[in-house]
Amino acid sequence: MTSKKENVKSTNRVLRISQLDALELNKALEQLVWSQFTQCFHGFKPGLLARFEPEVKACLWLFLWRFTIYSKNATVGQSVLNIQYKNDFSPNLRYQPPSKNQKIWYAVCTIGGRWLEERCYDLLRNHHLASFGKVKQCVNFVVGLLKLGGLINFLIFLQRGKFATLTERLLGIHSVFCMPQNIREVGFEYMNRELLWHGFAEFLIFLLPLINVQKLKAKLSSWCIPLTGAPNSDNVLATSGKECSLCGEWPTLPHTIGCEHIFCYFCAKSSFLFDMYFTCPKCGTEVHSLQPLKSGIEMSEVNAL
Repeated sequence: MTSKKENVKSTNRVLRISQLDALELNKALEQLVWSQFTQCFHGFKPGLLARFEPEVKACLWLFLWRFTIYSKNATVGQSVLNIQYKNDFSPNLRYQPPSKNQKIWYAVCTIGGRWLEERCYDLLRNHHLASFGKVKQCVNFVVGLLKLGGLINFLIFLQRGKFATLTERLLGIHSVFCMPQNIREVGFEYMNRELLWHGFAEFLIFLLPLINVQKLKAKLSSWCIPLTGAPNSDNVLATSGKECSLCGEWPTLPHTIGCEHIFCYFCAKSSFLFDMYFTCPKCGTEVHSLQPLKSGIEMSEVNAL
């Protein structure tokens, strides 16, 4: 029986991050409601709500409290995360919602406390008498004690995972799941596969720039196609100069590297600058010197100029 109870508690226990997320969602909702409300008075006189801002905020938060905690036993953030409040003072193991007094005191502590803090700050800021100075010191002391209590409660919450706020601890209400949660079996096959391919992709990104593709193609072509000697003459250069041996296009500023094949000047120069041991991709001849193509026609044109 004890093991079953422990299993039930472990499965119904709300994670700390879920409780903190619920608090953040509540703050985001309050900011959204307040921004939408203030936009309704955008065309009115500036500062119209400044005088009664604490009271207006208290009325809005009371409206939210009436249709969330009072009626559904959960805040908006808790409802999104399938969480609700439970009466911790109840001896029953089954779910027991917070009592009416606990809900009312929750509104007094949260809404009334914030209203009292803002209103006291405004009142004490506008009076500079000595008596008000002592009252201000007392108010600051009480607020400091509450902040310190909230900090201690938060540290205890991080250790035990129960009562995320000081108000919850004082009222005896804590977060539980609305529906019982089943233990999920997490499979790591997809994650392992993604990590494997991610590491393989990073390895390829690091390795590929170090590989000379042109030289590798030349080696493969020299192994697959038997090399045959060709006459090194100007006529062969002229007849074979219809395309660049690297880019396959009509050679721009045709040059030779010491073999019978023709290259664009920019193709041969960039390849040579990239690799000092650059060889011809078709015959495997190493670069001795980069020289412009000279045929009989070109030489006669040069002489004529």
